[in-house]
Amino acid sequence: MIAEVIVDVAHSDVDKIFDYSCDQTVEAGMRVVVPFGRSAATGFVMRVKEKSDLPAEKLKKIYRAEEDYPALNKECLVLAEKLKNRYRCPMALVLRLFLPAEMRTGKVGEKSRNFARLTEEPFEIPPRAKQQFALVEFLRDNKEADTAFLRERFGNALKTLEEKKIVLIERRRVFRDPYRGVEGERTERSLTPAQESAIKQIEGTQKTVSLLHGVTGSGKTEVYLHLIARQLELGKTAIFLVPEISLTPQMLSQLRARFGSEAAILHSGLSAGERFDEWRRLREGSARIAIGARSAIFAPVENVGLIVIDEEHDGSYSSENAPRYNTFDVACLRANYNKCKLVLGSATPSVETYKRAMDGEFELVRLPERINKRPLPEVQLVDMRREVRRGNPSPFSLTLREKLRDCLDEGNQAILFLNRRGYSQTVLCRDCGYVAKCEHCDVALTYHSEENCLKCHYCGARYHMLTGCPACGSVHIGYVGTGTQRVVGELKKLYPAARILRMDNDTTSGKEGHYKILKQFADRQADILVGTQMVAKGHDFPSVTLVGILDADMSLHFPDYRSGERTFQLVTQVAGRSGRAEERGEVVLQTYEPENFILRFAAKYDYEGFYEHEIAMRAGMYPPFAKIVRVMVVGEDEKEALEALKEIFGKLERVYAKQPEKFLFFNKMHSPIKRIKEKFRYQALMRITDGAPLKEIYEICAAASYKKTIVYVEENPSNLS
Repeated sequence: MIAEVIVDVAHSDVDKIFDYSCDQTVEAGMRVVVPFGRSAATGFVMRVKEKSDLPAEKLKKIYRAEEDYPALNKECLVLAEKLKNRYRCPMALVLRLFLPAEMRTGKVGEKSRNFARLTEEPFEIPPRAKQQFALVEFLRDNKEADTAFLRERFGNALKTLEEKKIVLIERRRVFRDPYRGVEGERTERSLTPAQESAIKQIEGTQKTVSLLHGVTGSGKTEVYLHLIARQLELGKTAIFLVPEISLTPQMLSQLRARFGSEAAILHSGLSAGERFDEWRRLREGSARIAIGARSAIFAPVENVGLIVIDEEHDGSYSSENAPRYNTFDVACLRANYNKCKLVLGSATPSVETYKRAMDGEFELVRLPERINKRPLPEVQLVDMRREVRRGNPSPFSLTLREKLRDCLDEGNQAILFLNRRGYSQTVLCRDCGYVAKCEHCDVALTYHSEENCLKCHYCGARYHMLTGCPACGSVHIGYVGTGTQRVVGELKKLYPAARILRMDNDTTSGKEGHYKILKQFADRQADILVGTQMVAKGHDFPSVTLVGILDADMSLHFPDYRSGERTFQLVTQVAGRSGRAEERGEVVLQTYEPENFILRFAAKYDYEGFYEHEIAMRAGMYPPFAKIVRVMVVGEDEKEALEALKEIFGKLERVYAKQPEKFLFFNKMHSPIKRIKEKFRYQALMRITDGAPLKEIYEICAAASYKKTIVYVEENPSNLS
C-alpha cells in the first residue's frame, strides 16, 4: 500500500506529493509521521493507492499514524485543493486551517479520567465500615462518580471497595466544556408572519445564497434557529458564523437552550484543550452545530445542511494572515459541495452583497420591521462644532449629558459607543468641520508625522501639512479621536453614582472576557457600558434606552473607499441596541459634519437611499464594479524589500502591458504604514476589471523567493493600511 503525503512544511520547495510505503492501514485524511530528510516530520495522507511510479527500494516507510481516525474528512481534502489553487499558497498552509493549532504540534490530546461504579453482583458491607457504606449509598444515588472526588470525600474506602471488587473502576475520555455555565432558557418562540414568510422563501428558492436583510431587532436570529432545527431533523449539520468573539457566548447560549450539547463552539479564545475537544466532538458527530468566528467555516462537520454568516458585512470575515481567504468564498465552496443553503444576514449588507441580491444572483429576503412592530429608536444629530464654540471641551455634548442623566434617573441603561478602529488620524478644522481630502480620490488624507505631510493612500499624492483651514481660515486644526479610557474617567466625574463598564481590547482578555462584561451588563450590575465595535453588533439588552455615538466622524474619514459604508453600518448597528423592549429608545449621534449625507441616511435608517448614493459613487471605479488587488512586499531588511518590490513590479508591468485596458489603476509605493513590527512594507496597488489576469499575478508572487522578505496578494483587502 502506498500513501501520497503532503509534509506539514509550509514552503514552496516541498509543496508536492511524496510517496511512502506503509505496513499498517492508513486512510486519506490521516496525519502520519514520516521520515523526511535527516529527521521525522508530520504529514497528511491525501490519497492511498496500490503502487507508486517510483522503484520500491526508493520508497521510505511511514513510521506511524498520529491518530486512529482521519483528522480530515473527504470534504476537507477537496476543499483544500480548491483553496490552494485559488490562493496559490502551499498545501500544508491550507490543511492547517482545518485543525486546532496545538493538535498539529502535539501539545494537546484527548483527556481521560477514572470513574467508579458499583458491581452488579450481590455484596455486603460490614456494619462498622461507615465510610464504605456511605460511598456505596452515594454511588447508588449517582450511578457513577469521578474517583478523584470519591477519594477526597471518602478516603481509603474507595481502595478497599475496589479490592473487594464491589466497586469497578474504568478509564474514560472526558470533554473539556468551554462556557460550562453558558446555558440559555429553553423557550420556543412563536414566529411572526414575516419570519415564517422569510423561512419559506429561503427554503423554497433554487438559489444557493440568500441575503436576509432585516432591520435590527427584526428577529433574524429566530429565523436562523428554525432553519437549523429543520436541518437537524433531516439528519444534517449546520455552521453558524458570527463576526466577533464577543458574540459567540451569547449565540451559544441560545443554541444550547434550543439544541443542548448539539452545539460546539470554535474560536481562538478557548484553551488548547477546550478547542481540541470541541473540534473532536464535531469531527466524530456528537455535536452537529459549529458556532464561531471566521475560522469556524473550517469546522469538521459532514453532511452540512445549512451555513449561516451573521452580520455578513463585517470586515473580520476576511483573513489577514496567510492564506488570505474570504470566509464567504469558502462558505460558497462548502455550500456547493454539500448542495446546501448559505444564508447571509445583516441589517446593513455590504454594497457588493446587496448589488448581487438586487441583480438576482442571491435571493433577497426582507424583514423590514422590528418584532411586534416596535419603533426604531429616534436618532438626534448633534453638531459638535457648536459645542466647541460654547467652550465645551468634553467628549459629551450638552444634549447627551442631559439625556444620560434622564436615562439614569429613570433606572434604565445606556451604551456609549466610541469608534477607535484604525491607526491614522484625520486632520479636521474644529471650527467649520472641514476635512482635508485628496484632489484625485474621494477619500480623506492621512497625516504622517514622520514626514509632516498629508498623503492619499490610494493614488500616493502628497500635500503639505495644513497651518490653517483653507475653508474658513481658522488655525484650530486638530485630529479626531478620543479613547474609551478617557471617556470612562469623564463619566465618573459627571455621574459619580453610576456603575460603568468598559469593553475594548484592553478589558476583554481571556476566554470569558467578553462574556463576563456582557453578562454583568445584562444582569443590571452596571448602568453604562462604554465600548468600541464590540458593543455595536448583535447584543440584546432590554433595559437600554439610550445610545450615545461619540465620534462618528472618525470612521467617516478613514482613507478608504468603504469609509462611508462602514460608518453607515456602525451607526445603524449601534443605534439598534437601543429600545429593544417596551420603552422607546433614543440615539444621540455627535458629529462635526451633521450635514453629511451618510449620517443623514443612517439617522433615518435609510439603507436604500444610502445604497443608491454609494453605488453611484463607485460606478466603474471601485468594488463591486472593479476589484482592488494589492501585492504586499514585507521584509526585515529595507534594501532587500525595496529591491524585491522593483523586481516583482517589473514582472507585473509585463502582465499589465498585455492588457492595459483591464487595469483602472496600476502603481507601486510604500504602504501607508511603512513599518510594522520592525518589518518594512511596500506595495503594488491595482484596480482591475473582469477578465484581468489575476491568476498570473498570483503566480508571479508565489514564485518570489527572498531571504528576509515575503510577497503575498490581497483581494479587496478590508484594511488598506
